[in-house]
Amino acid sequence: MSDIPGFIAIETGDEEGLPVAIAWSLPDGRIKHTLIHPDDSWFDDASSATREYSSEELESLAVSPLDVIRELENDHFSATLYTNDSGEDELALTRLFDTYGLDPFVELAPAEVLYDNVTSSQWQRLRSDTFSELGLEPMRPEHEVAAMLSLHQRLSSDDA
Repeated sequence: MSDIPGFIAIETGDEEGLPVAIAWSLPDGRIKHTLIHPDDSWFDDASSATREYSSEELESLAVSPLDVIRELENDHFSATLYTNDSGEDELALTRLFDTYGLDPFVELAPAEVLYDNVTSSQWQRLRSDTFSELGLEPMRPEHEVAAMLSLHQRLSSDDA
């Protein structure tokens, strides 16, 4: 079996694209995910945006934005990663990189472009069905990536 495309999802804490949690897939289908510790430059926004997570969770489980960037670079430098095309991922990724004055080294594309025989609206419906079938929560990035991986497996086997 060939490598699986890279999928990415970022939980945002506000309309400004504050990245709170991130998940992405690896070529073998595994998923990496973590909370993102708010950078000091985000402090005004971070207090309200991270309210779903306690300060203990952030201190013990979250990693710095720079560590997230480094890990993403190790896994997907100069790659195209596929999203649910909500637009939030692009905004959050840009904000993550802007914190350090960096240009993103990955390109984002809507996941439905991977499938010639599925329209955008069909893909979104199938994605929603996948969340229900697997009992996943759409707001959690690791669940979003798991749903896209499952849907990719289904749509790729349909093409075979």
